[in-house]
Amino acid sequence: MNTVRDVLSHKGTDVVSVSPDSTVYEALSVMNANNIGAVLVIDNDGEIAGILSERDYARKVILMGKASKDTLVSEIMTRQVAYIAPNNSVEEAMAIMSQRRCRHLPVLDNGTLCGIISIGDVVRAVIQDKDIRISQLERYITSSL
Repeated sequence: MNTVRDVLSHKGTDVVSVSPDSTVYEALSVMNANNIGAVLVIDNDGEIAGILSERDYARKVILMGKASKDTLVSEIMTRQVAYIAPNNSVEEAMAIMSQRRCRHLPVLDNGTLCGIISIGDVVRAVIQDKDIRISQLERYITSSL
């Protein structure tokens, strides 16, 4: 798996989202139901308005003494969302995630949302690639003996 497109082809392209007008409690319920750590926030025009992560919840609701049932997603979501294109490499995705300190990247193909990848997806892809390379080297070594 060398590209983000490869990751999506194995993972799938389903994107879970909420609206900016959803309550944080509703967003957390969606995240829990889908066993995910972040959810994209999509506005009425179908555009990415932000992303809401467990970190946003912990820092902007819990620590600020707000109530998740009374707080709107739009109040605490991260508005400046890093993203990546499907043709970018997995290594580029990892670099963006490290630099921006984020764990999720929406994948945009010419401005169209086509999926989302997590740090877990990226790590799995890197490990799989390394395992394939090791296997190929082992076969090469044993065949030349």
